[in-house]
Amino acid sequence: MKVAIIRSVCECQARLVAEIDAGGRAANGRAEMQGEALVAPANALNNEDEYFDVGWQCPFCGRNTLRSFYRGALAWRPVSSDSAA
Repeated sequence: MKVAIIRSVCECQARLVAEIDAGGRAANGRAEMQGEALVAPANALNNEDEYFDVGWQCPFCGRNTLRSFYRGALAWRPVSSDSAA
């Protein structure tokens, strides 16, 4: 399996991070601000397309943040199935 890490910034300036797997599913969403990291649920939309969207729910401000990404620009890295569990 392979994954790509995607990053964006919320309007409240929290850094949003999620992993996207080869199937286009988002996992391990989180938000980081001032040294604190909290779970930020992430969801990928139109994940089969060349351009797709990822939405996060920011735990710092409560906003639902939607960002677009280009699949061809992602840097994929292999992950063993043991460490993905």
